[in-house]
Amino acid sequence: MLTRWIKTPVAPGSTGMSGRAGVRARWSRLRSAITAAALATGLTALASLPVPATAGETRQARQVAYVTNQDDNTVSAIDVASNTTIATIPVGILPAGVAASPGGTRVYVTNLGSDTVSVINTATNGVIAVIPVGADPFDVAVSPGGTRAYVTNSGDNTVSVIDTAANNVIATIPVGTVPIGVAVTPGGTRAYVANQGTDNVTVINTATNTVLATIPVGDAPTGVAVAPGGTRVLVTNSIDNTVSVIDTITNTVIATIPVGTAPNQLAVTPGGTRAYVANQGSNTVSVINTATNAVITTVPVGTGPIGVAVTLGGTRAYVTDSGSDTVSVINTATNAVEATLTVGNTPTEVAIANVP
Repeated sequence: MLTRWIKTPVAPGSTGMSGRAGVRARWSRLRSAITAAALATGLTALASLPVPATAGETRQARQVAYVTNQDDNTVSAIDVASNTTIATIPVGILPAGVAASPGGTRVYVTNLGSDTVSVINTATNGVIAVIPVGADPFDVAVSPGGTRAYVTNSGDNTVSVIDTAANNVIATIPVGTVPIGVAVTPGGTRAYVANQGTDNVTVINTATNTVLATIPVGDAPTGVAVAPGGTRVLVTNSIDNTVSVIDTITNTVIATIPVGTAPNQLAVTPGGTRAYVANQGSNTVSVINTATNAVITTVPVGTGPIGVAVTLGGTRAYVTDSGSDTVSVINTATNAVEATLTVGNTPTEVAIANVP
C-alpha cells in the first residue's frame, strides 16, 4: 500500500503520531506526494478495451484476479478470460495485502484498519471467516500446501501464522521493524519477510516458526517474491530504487538491480525468467531478466502502481494503479499494456486464483 516506502514511522508511545493514526496520516501525505510526482513526470496510463486471455490460459481452471480496494473496503474479483469484474466483495477496513490458496478455493485479505484477515470463498465470492491478527497487518502469503498463511503485522513487528483449516492464529513470530512484504519458498520450508524500518529481511523456519537468519538489504525493503526454483528471493528497496537478489542457499545478497522510482511489489513469471516490478513513484513497471539481473524494458502504466501478479500461464501481468483506480493488464510477450480496467478506490494489491 502507499505507506510501504515510508521509512522509520513514529513508534507507538512517542510524542508524535502513533499506531494506526500515524500510519493513515503518513499514507495520506505519501499519496499526495506520489500524485504530484506522477504529474511532474508527465506519464499517463495507457488505456484500451478489455481483451480476452489466450486460449492456453482459458483451458485451465477459471483464473480470477482479486484486487484490494483500500479506500472502498472492498475486493474486486476480475475474470481473467474476459477482463470483467464479476464481484465486489466487502471486507474489513483498509484492505491491503491479498493472497490465494494453491487450490484456488480461498483468498486471504489483510485489513490494515481493523487488524484482521478476511477469508473469501472463491466459489461464492463471500467472506466466510474473519481472523484477528496483530496490529496493522499489511501482507499475507500462503504456504504451497495451503495449510498456513503468514501475515506481516507492521504495527507490532511480528508475523502471525494462521492455520487455514481452523482459521485461527497458531503462532506469533517477532521479526524486524515495520514488516511489510512476505513470501514463502516453493518447498514451504522458509518464509522471507521484508522489514522496512530496519532495512533487512527476516528468514523464518516454517517448521519451528523461529527466525533462522536476518539479511541486510537496501533502504526500506517492501515487496518480496521467490523465484519458482526457490534458489532466489527478490526484494524491492523503495528508497534506494533497487531490487536486491538473495541467494537462498547462503542467505546473502548476490546482486542489486536499479529499477524505477519507489518500487513497491513485484512478481516473478511461472518460468522464472522475468520479474515485474511496480514502480509507484514513476508510474512504470520494470521488467527484469532474472538470468542477467538487469532491466530489459520499462512499461508505462497508470498512476501510482503498487501491486503486480502474473497469470498462471505467464502471458499477462496485472498491475494495480492506486492513483487512477485502475488495473493495467500487460501482455508479457510484447511488454505493452493491452487493457486498462476500472476497479474500486485506491487499488493496492492483486492476487490471481485458479478457481476450480
